[in-house]
This record gives sequence, C-alpha cells and structure tokens, in this order.
Amino acid sequence: MNIQSVHVAILDLPTIRPHQLAMHTITEQAVVVARVRDEEGREGWSEIATIGGASYGESTPEAIKANIDTYLTPHVIGQDPIRFGKIMHDISVHVRGNLHAKALVESAIVDLAARQRNIPAYELFGGKIHDGLPVAWTLASGDTGKDIEEAKEFLRQKRHNIFKLKIGKGDPMKNVGHVLEIQKAVGDQARLTVDVNQAWDEDTANQCIPILQDGGISMIEQPLPGWNHEGMARLADRYRVPILADEGATSIQEIFHIAKHRAGNSIALKVGKTGGLTAVKQAAGIAEAAGLGLYGGTMIESDLGTAMTVQLYSTMPPMKFGTELFGPLLFKDSITTNRVEFRDFNVIVPDGPGFGVDIDQEKVEHYSREKGVLA
Repeated sequence: MNIQSVHVAILDLPTIRPHQLAMHTITEQAVVVARVRDEEGREGWSEIATIGGASYGESTPEAIKANIDTYLTPHVIGQDPIRFGKIMHDISVHVRGNLHAKALVESAIVDLAARQRNIPAYELFGGKIHDGLPVAWTLASGDTGKDIEEAKEFLRQKRHNIFKLKIGKGDPMKNVGHVLEIQKAVGDQARLTVDVNQAWDEDTANQCIPILQDGGISMIEQPLPGWNHEGMARLADRYRVPILADEGATSIQEIFHIAKHRAGNSIALKVGKTGGLTAVKQAAGIAEAAGLGLYGGTMIESDLGTAMTVQLYSTMPPMKFGTELFGPLLFKDSITTNRVEFRDFNVIVPDGPGFGVDIDQEKVEHYSREKGVLA
C-alpha cells in the first residue's frame, strides 16, 4: 500500500481561443501532472497549472518538475498515502517555499489514498457540502458585441450567469467602457466581475473603480500589485464594491496579514499558490474567521486539476463570489476519459473514487514535452 514511485510530466495543452491577461495571452497552457503509484500498482494523479512561464508567478513548470524530482520525491517514496499530513509536514521541514510543487505532490497522494479506499477524495476533507458550485466564465474576445453575444448565449444555455472580464491590458478607461456596455446588455440576468491582474497603480484605481462601482460591477480583483497591501487596504476602505486579493494572497501567512490589515475584503483561493489542498482549507478558515468573502479561483486547469479543486471546494461553506473553474471548457482536448460536468450555472462535483476522473495516459503522453516519461 505504500508509495513506490513518483513521476512528473509537463504538458502543453492547446486552447480553443486566446485567453488574455495583463501579463500574458494563453494560446497553449502549460500544466504539470504528477502520478504516484503504490506497491500494488494503484495510481494517484494530480495537476497544477502555471501561466506564461515566469510572467505570472514565481513557480515555473520546469522548476516544479525539477524540485519534485530532486528534493520532494525522496520524502515520499515508501510512505503510506493516508498519512499525507505527516508526509507534507516532513517535506515542509526540509524544503522551503515551492508551494506549487508541494501542492502537486500532496494532491497526487490524496488521490491515491482515496482510490485505495474506493472513496471520493472529498471524504478525506470532511465530506462534501455542495453537489455543485457556481462557475464564472471569462469573456475575452476583446470585441464588445461578440462578448455580449457570448454572454447571452451562455445564459440561454444555463451554463454561466457570472462573467469576468480581464481589464489589465490596454487603456484603462476604454476597458471600463467595454465592461459597462456588457453590464448594460445583460442587466440583472448576470453578475459581472473584473480582474486587473495587478496592472493599475493607485491613481488609476481611484479613477476607474468609482465608475465600475456605479455601473453595478460586483467585484474588482487585484487592481494593485500583490505587494501593495497598504494600497489595497485604502481601496477596500474607500469603496463599497468588494476588492478581491488574488496575487497578493498566496501563503496562509499572507492571507492572515491581509485579513488583519483589511488589505482587500475578499480572497481568491487557489490550490497551487497556497501550497496544497490542506493549506487551502486553512486559508479558507482564516478568511472565514475574519469575515472575508471567498472566491474559488483558477490557474486554468484541465479536467484533472478542476476535478481536484472542485472536490475540495465542495467541502467548504458557500463561497460568496462563486468559482472560476471553467478551465476544461477552454481546452481543445482532455487528458481524462471522463469530463467534469457543467450545468445549471454550476460545475458539478465528481463523485467517483479519488478526484472522480480517470486519466487517458495516451493523451498525457501525446501532450507531454518528454516522451516516455510516464512509462
């Protein structure tokens, strides 16, 4: 039953259309997958995504793989998967930082532990509260008319009634106008949020936020650089529209600091940036105790990473701002034989063993940068 091997691969998955952020436009998404195998041949799988190599955060796909292969794997081999808490504690003693790498390893071990017992992984985190979670979609064509058409079509399909717009690139006031036209077109049928991806300074934020607030935008994500907690606190105090901390809210220590100093009044949770499934539950507890709203963020994961995340989020109290776990809908293909389901404006929590999705190893091999790595 103990872990016999750990294998890590970097995959490049094509998207159905460009996905534009302030610092990078995604046309092909790099994800890192891990497989842990026990002595009887059972496997646990996990996925962590990054965005634009080093353009978004400190962890790159290449660094995640190298650090797991060299520094984390020796602490995993021979261990009992159900003791994933102890395994990750031992790793934390010997390996500093590397939150994405730790998240990938812990998640694969959790998947294996659940599959060994033929139960969903959410049972290892207290059991699910929700069968589905509200899910947002990012409107990113850059054309106001096309974005309005897309939003109305997804409303008709009951696929999404929360829409996000990325407005960190280009002229801020032009972007604000684009958002308000879409808000006017969808009216009270949908909720609109915006994500600045750290692109504004405080002066620009003070010019744009009052207009967005008066226009009915429901939340503004990370308008200032992640390090600028004091500026975020001033914005959160000045405006009634919620200010969401994302890139500034990584470790549980940073989230405590944000809660203490009110450097935002809501928090975006992400498994990778926080350091794992257990760490995300700790982060959510800190935020909940401080009265901060929660948002289930994404790094644009495929079906595997989305299933992993939605299972964890299903064990938490309702998230004030829903989730953004639309990743599988953005990819041209899947590395799982069964897909995460979306219906009635929700992403549905998978109920199968482990994270509830099964790996298509031929697809993993096809999209892997290094062939034969998972043999």
